[in-house]
Amino acid sequence: MIDSTAMWAVFFAVIIAMFAIDLGVLNRGARHMSVKRALGMTALWVGLALSFGVLIYFEMGADSAAKYITAYVIEEMLSVDNLFVFIVIFGYFCVPDAYQHKALFYGVVGAFVFRALFIFAGAELLEMFDWMMYIFGAVLIITAIKTVMKKDEGKDSRIAARLSRRFNMCTGFHGDRLFTVVDGVRMVTPLFVCIIVIELTDIMFAFDSVPAALAITTDKFIVYTSNLFAVVGLRSLFFVIKGSMERLEYLKYGLGVILAFIGVKMLASDYFHVDVVASLAFILAVLAATVAVSLYARRRARAPAA
Repeated sequence: MIDSTAMWAVFFAVIIAMFAIDLGVLNRGARHMSVKRALGMTALWVGLALSFGVLIYFEMGADSAAKYITAYVIEEMLSVDNLFVFIVIFGYFCVPDAYQHKALFYGVVGAFVFRALFIFAGAELLEMFDWMMYIFGAVLIITAIKTVMKKDEGKDSRIAARLSRRFNMCTGFHGDRLFTVVDGVRMVTPLFVCIIVIELTDIMFAFDSVPAALAITTDKFIVYTSNLFAVVGLRSLFFVIKGSMERLEYLKYGLGVILAFIGVKMLASDYFHVDVVASLAFILAVLAATVAVSLYARRRARAPAA
């Protein structure tokens, strides 16, 4: 058995090593990421996340490992929906494919900091004030309703438009640079403003995902590591689903059901307890059903009329 400090050290060592390999070897320089390459990177990140879950199983027990996997699956599902927003943002700024990987990298770095603030503050609030559980539960139910009812991502385009007007932004890209000088005037590039918008949207996403993970456990180590393993794999996952966004048209309904389930579980926590393994089974079942229904509906829509 290793102590908690060593577990934190192992986590950060794995993340830093993978970032170094990712940026320094596998994805060095600005270039387009193919779906095949993105699938390989996604499989690598998922494999690492699950391997870390195995380490938690042996060092912290089966219950902690189940909570870690459940929180990881929830964050991964929410992240898939959030990636559609990133597609809209990249489209608004007309970011070339070759530069999108770099923009997402900075988004992940920001997530390291902001997720830590949300998670540690949220866990402390839940431990200090029991009634915070009801507030978090209500937030998740409201978010579930908004997720199901939303029709577009126009709000994100409006945020991008406002920021574009506030920054001294040049027209066009200058490679993957964030700053440039035009006629002796130092200016930011569209890529820089795009990264700012991505950071802001990730903060908004954290208001959904962090309470959902804290509903599983208030163990800061479990919540933070599961969140970060899901987030760091987003860059490769983004390129996997980018060309398949229309195939998961019913994803938002599945997310709504999951968020509502977790919210109700938090609100009713004083009256009944749902085992973490049962929660994980329910979440995976909803995910599988959502994907199956989406693919079936798409196949029927593409089938020739009889």
